[in-house]
Amino acid sequence: MSTPLGLGEFLRTRRSLLRPEDVSLPDFGGRRRVAGLRREETAQLAGVSVDYYTRMEQGRVPNPSPAVLDALARALRLDEDETAHLHRLTRAGSTARAGAHRPAPSQHVRPVLKRLLEELTDLPAMVMGRRMDVLAWNPAAAALFGDYSALPRAERNIARITFLDPASRHLYADWARCARENVAYLRLAAGQHPDDPELANLIGELCLKSEDFRRWWAEHPVQDKTTGTKRFHHPVVGDLELAYETLRTAEDDQALITYAAEPGTPSHDALRMLLAWTASAPLPAGA
Repeated sequence: MSTPLGLGEFLRTRRSLLRPEDVSLPDFGGRRRVAGLRREETAQLAGVSVDYYTRMEQGRVPNPSPAVLDALARALRLDEDETAHLHRLTRAGSTARAGAHRPAPSQHVRPVLKRLLEELTDLPAMVMGRRMDVLAWNPAAAALFGDYSALPRAERNIARITFLDPASRHLYADWARCARENVAYLRLAAGQHPDDPELANLIGELCLKSEDFRRWWAEHPVQDKTTGTKRFHHPVVGDLELAYETLRTAEDDQALITYAAEPGTPSHDALRMLLAWTASAPLPAGA
């Protein structure tokens, strides 16, 4: 997943998104053979030779310096997540050449996150692992998203459910945006854990079974899952708009995600109705 060629693919997709006027370069008109910036324009902006940059895209530069990578990040207008991903792709390539692969270990929910989850009775909350696996959840989350305990453990995965369960297209009012965010997070995870076979299998399955995932994966989006809002069409309580927050452990490979509504809004009333319904028909919390 994260090889020197993966670095080249990432660079190509990023320069294809920029036009000369976006980076204060003159555009002398005429038909451009490539979308976005040319290699020579990218090299000029980063202060490297065209030959050097071309070899980077071809995976033939074994150890580009952090300074060069930062210059490329500035030239390509990368954000913080994308810049960190660029550096990780390079380190992953060096690790591959050194033969020092260390597959990521299997995950079990951390006790501190499990305790926090048990204390959250008035908010939907879940613990997400590095592959977007749902490691644990509370009854309110099961009421909002569906009962994860009804799924085999291997299928309790946010990205997998989003792309392969037709019900998710009805639950998420902005399904395409949510789905693209999942793709971007998996790209981030692939850079962080390039030797995780389960992550590779998940990405391969989604590429095989979902045309949308396959198309968006090829665009190389990169984005962390931190905070934001999601809109839902819930089958029991109707429309909700919920803000989500992500709390990570020090090791940064598990996250507690909570969902809350703005007080005094219809979404807040709907969430209270959902919690009351959950209390009258409790669902088991995950483990």
